[in-house]
Amino acid sequence: MRTYVVFTALLAAAPFSSPSSAQSAEWQATEQTKTYAISGKTGPELYASIGARGPVVGSAGTRTIAHTTFDLKWSRNYQPQKDGSCRLVSAKPWMTITYTLPKPSAKLASGAQKSWDTFIAGLRHHEKVHGEHMKDMVDRILATTVGVAVPNDPKCQKIRQHIQTPLSEASLEQRQRSAEFDRVEMSNGGNVHRLILALLNGQ
Repeated sequence: MRTYVVFTALLAAAPFSSPSSAQSAEWQATEQTKTYAISGKTGPELYASIGARGPVVGSAGTRTIAHTTFDLKWSRNYQPQKDGSCRLVSAKPWMTITYTLPKPSAKLASGAQKSWDTFIAGLRHHEKVHGEHMKDMVDRILATTVGVAVPNDPKCQKIRQHIQTPLSEASLEQRQRSAEFDRVEMSNGGNVHRLILALLNGQ
């Protein structure tokens, strides 16, 4: 399982393409949302609670507002061929994507609730984009590995190592896309930055 940081809480800074194939069309990711409780009655109080209670990710123990993870397992059908090669005939992925988001533990006043609803809707949309990047990664793996054959591999051992290259390339591309998306979204004036400012200002 890999963890992808969505946004580091700004406690100090603020007042507080997918390959198309039949295989890719036949699988679906399971998506689930988990929440962590925060407290507060106003935007600044809610945001401060996010900074104190947000999920901790990475070896540095960084707290985030939200994050998205995936768990990916595969069933692969390797078949030896008459010419002594081995071919990956088919592959089936099982992917579970988990979105972790903040949730107020108590009912909010109407004004604060409206502001929160706007904030969490935007944050959820941001997370869903990360989820789409993860699904695209699986589609790329399917497109670049299924059908591949390795010569002189009657026991289908070499091919398992051979497909590690496209697997690594797809994973690297996914991480780079997510990192670039975060960079844009979190920069001054970016969507996530604007969501935070609107929450803090009660908009």
